[in-house]
Amino acid sequence: MPATAARPAPETAPEPLPESAPEASQGQGAHARLLEDIRLGRILPGARLRETELAARLGISRTPVREAIRLLEADGIVEHIPRQGASLRRLGYAEVMELYEMRTVLEGTAARLAARAASDLELSELAEINAAMAAATDAAGIARLNAQFHTGILNAAKNRYLRRAMDSMRRTLMILGPTTLMDPARAAGAAAEHAALLEALQARDGPRAEAAMRAHIEAAHRVRLRQLREDPERWSDAANEGGDID
Repeated sequence: MPATAARPAPETAPEPLPESAPEASQGQGAHARLLEDIRLGRILPGARLRETELAARLGISRTPVREAIRLLEADGIVEHIPRQGASLRRLGYAEVMELYEMRTVLEGTAARLAARAASDLELSELAEINAAMAAATDAAGIARLNAQFHTGILNAAKNRYLRRAMDSMRRTLMILGPTTLMDPARAAGAAAEHAALLEALQARDGPRAEAAMRAHIEAAHRVRLRQLREDPERWSDAANEGGDID
């Protein structure tokens, strides 16, 4: 089945980028817009990124769209396929495993560093975010608060090199589509896992904080693998070369 460039447009169409903005600025704006569409699953793995269609949807010329696609390629999430053009990458089973393995290492390290470096105010803010997340009922709100929580941990770690590594990895993770927190059971479990992590942070116990974060990411990984197993079109052809996944 041929891949489509995007899912049906949302009820409220995105505002076009300002025509008066320089093309470089428009290209950056288009890049940010396309990243958001990828994160929300509006553009699916394997989808072709056609300059003409994207320019019409974003209300800009093809030149900044071309720049945005170039930036996505530099991010490592778009590839050029012969006779087809630019397409959103598909991730194979091995690559998903590797990504989550690195996420476990990086976010575990962030938690350990945050146990040492976070201010009391930062820890209080993290507790407020998680309380709001536990009380939230809409998936979009839960996902937003979860992102704030993880960003807060990274900020509290106070390590710019770790941040750069995390930013690069998160862009690739966007290919997998919407957060695992769209699963209600996962959302409740994540808030409880955050609470255990907060206890370790408040105790200034770095090893326990790292272990709690690793357990948290591993739980998300299990849900992600189940989602991908149930939606095989997201996988690259290489995903099934080793036979069925248990």
